[in-house]
Amino acid sequence: MTQTVFILNGPNLNLLGEREPHIYGHDTLADIEQRCIARGKEHGFEIDFRQSNIEGEIINSVHEARKKAVAIIINPAGFSFTSIALLDSLKAFDGVKFEVHLSNIHQREAIYHHSLVSKTAHAVIAGLGADGYILALDALRRRFDAASK
Repeated sequence: MTQTVFILNGPNLNLLGEREPHIYGHDTLADIEQRCIARGKEHGFEIDFRQSNIEGEIINSVHEARKKAVAIIINPAGFSFTSIALLDSLKAFDGVKFEVHLSNIHQREAIYHHSLVSKTAHAVIAGLGADGYILALDALRRRFDAASK
């Protein structure tokens, strides 16, 4: 049976490949989406990949995931550091939650060092660029396989 994984992306990630490629890399969000869909198929996951610059839309996606998904992989981008509302919505999701950041937020300016979302994430991947999403899917598959033994 296919398991659905929501991959949620926050503000400005629609500009990947254009905005600060020296920090975020040259992959576009569409490139990352295609890689995630392909890896998801390998692992038996259906990928629901979304991006929004609007906090409420991401929160609504988390609420939708409560009924439809076994896991959320989220790159909250700027909302990582500001959104208590997003944190609260993620606390209401009972499935696995992985937080992904393209850059190493701990090497950046101090404002980027404290992610609120990390308080509810089962794991955080930072600084591995687009590969972080793929590694999150791999780790998710291993986690589910170990739980079923």
